[in-house]
Amino acid sequence: MKVLRIIFKIIGIFLLLLVLAIATMITTMDKTPYQQMAYYKEWKSLIGGAKAVGGPADTVGSSDALQAGWAKVNITPASPTPTAGYGNRRGRPYTAVHDSVYVRAMVIDNGHTKAAIVAADLLIIPPTVIESLKSKLKPGDIPFDQIYFGATHSHNSVGGWGTGISSLFFSGKFDPAIVENLANAFHKAITDAQKKVEPVQLTYMESLDSVDIRNRLVGEEGGIDPEIRSAAFVNKSGQKAILSSFAAHSTVLNSKNIVLSRDYPGALVDSLEKGRYNFAMYMAGAVGSMGPIEEGTDDFDEVKNQAFGVQNALLSPNTIKEESKGALLETLTLPLPLRDPSPRLTMSIVLRSWAFKKAFGEYPVFVKALRIGNILMVGMPCDFSGELTAPLDAYAKSKGLNLMVTSFNGGYIGYITHDKYFDRDLYETKTMSWYGPYNGAYLQEVIKDIIDKLS
Repeated sequence: MKVLRIIFKIIGIFLLLLVLAIATMITTMDKTPYQQMAYYKEWKSLIGGAKAVGGPADTVGSSDALQAGWAKVNITPASPTPTAGYGNRRGRPYTAVHDSVYVRAMVIDNGHTKAAIVAADLLIIPPTVIESLKSKLKPGDIPFDQIYFGATHSHNSVGGWGTGISSLFFSGKFDPAIVENLANAFHKAITDAQKKVEPVQLTYMESLDSVDIRNRLVGEEGGIDPEIRSAAFVNKSGQKAILSSFAAHSTVLNSKNIVLSRDYPGALVDSLEKGRYNFAMYMAGAVGSMGPIEEGTDDFDEVKNQAFGVQNALLSPNTIKEESKGALLETLTLPLPLRDPSPRLTMSIVLRSWAFKKAFGEYPVFVKALRIGNILMVGMPCDFSGELTAPLDAYAKSKGLNLMVTSFNGGYIGYITHDKYFDRDLYETKTMSWYGPYNGAYLQEVIKDIIDKLS
């Protein structure tokens, strides 16, 4: 009996310690309105005092002409790496290379200010790669604050770049050599593009494609973002380049198809380069809540059909085209204040911020903006919802700007969905919603503030 009492006592102490440990890791959701939070006041102070690099005065004495150059670097690994994308794969290595993956860069120069645009065939732009790239930028390079990042959001690309426990599911075991190789490729693409700049004419293009996109969060109850937004360049040599963005998720290939591939954006870019353009690059737009239309005999037939549909819309004679005048070039990079992270364990119980940071890692979070003539690109550190873009588009147009909101700018804070869905027990609004309520409205306000600042 004495031995049993000792055993029960030990078990009791263990259970007590376990309960105490769990209690230090969890709490309830804070639903304080964002306008009453310190982070909101911090953002207003930041944007109020911000000064963009470049601007109207900077074209005085310059060539008064935009120049641009472009380049790409193959980032296909020599041997299989973990595959980044679907969490149920647990980062399993890809089994074959279906199509190579690249990082593409474009450098814009107005004779005074320079900016770079980088688009990578990756799930996101990994924060680890951003930190490594920063260390490689030398005097004479385009500064980090003047580099705009985006990803194709392929769920079948290179992994091994994530840190923290959660990355074991979404990008596989961390490999610093992969991070180094990717950062080197980013740097080389920018450097190569910078060597090729020459005068260009810029045209904004806006196409409608409501056929190849759906609301994957709530179906027909919700809206979609049907616009394909593009910046098209023609240089003095007659070479044509295009940067396009669309909101349909790059998830045509399903989780069982573990091959290296760019998904439908790769097929789209390849087709554009075989036809009307000498160089094409693609960035995922406001992909939160937006899915592709998966129709075909198998995954790769679906990829072809999705890409063909988007290309048909992009090249349609109904596409709106607006030629950009002048050589205005402005860039802006600002920290993005947020409430403390509080990812949900249940719909009412959340993980405390210290436990989240331990599991997910901790990296800077920021928002980026790039204005080129009449085009304003805003890069968000998340899967930004396509349901949030329509009023922002209208607001930007009232200021004489054509807005392109892209996701995956080099930071990552999960999914930002419309606030009306916040209490729904769904993947985007529970598992991938990490920073509490009202972020749809807050980040819409952030983008409006940026529009005001750069208009």
